[in-house]
Amino acid sequence: MTTIYYTATSLDGFIADQDQSLDWLSQLGEPKPNTFEAFLAGVGAIAMGATTYQWLYDHHIAPKTGDSRPWPYSVPTWVFSSRRLPAITGADIRFVSGDVQPIHKEMTIAAGDNTLWIVGGGDLASQFYDCGLLDEIVVTIAAVTLGRGAPLFPRRIQPPLQLLSVQPMGDYFAELRYQVSYSQRDHP
Repeated sequence: MTTIYYTATSLDGFIADQDQSLDWLSQLGEPKPNTFEAFLAGVGAIAMGATTYQWLYDHHIAPKTGDSRPWPYSVPTWVFSSRRLPAITGADIRFVSGDVQPIHKEMTIAAGDNTLWIVGGGDLASQFYDCGLLDEIVVTIAAVTLGRGAPLFPRRIQPPLQLLSVQPMGDYFAELRYQVSYSQRDHP
């Protein structure tokens, strides 16, 4: 079982704009080739923060305009939040708060041999990193800059990440895959 933070970012390192919107990403279309479907097929459990969940809810599940869509994931999803969020009938969503470490154990059991996917945001992925629980970061970099917004990873990572692969994806994207290494001093 591997814990992977798989996300997209602007060239200047933001996963959402200053209004917590992902509209900047959709303007570029889908990356080609798209590795997301293959990645998703190997996911056994999901972790996401409250802002990511609320964005999905507001834009896909219960949009103010347009048609609603069903919850997009069939695997158990843990939503980390200190506030009350709307539930989705029929979806395996578990609202939790507090330290990620004990919850990671539950998620690992649910994922089995499959991947545990940290959807977002950057602060949640950073909490997994702080506990020594993050194995890889897979980031699709889009050829736009936002100037400000929600950072990809609001922590210092040291020792440096090990680059595993670089894959161009059409005219506007590149996927970078990194292995996370930990210092014995920081994570016994």
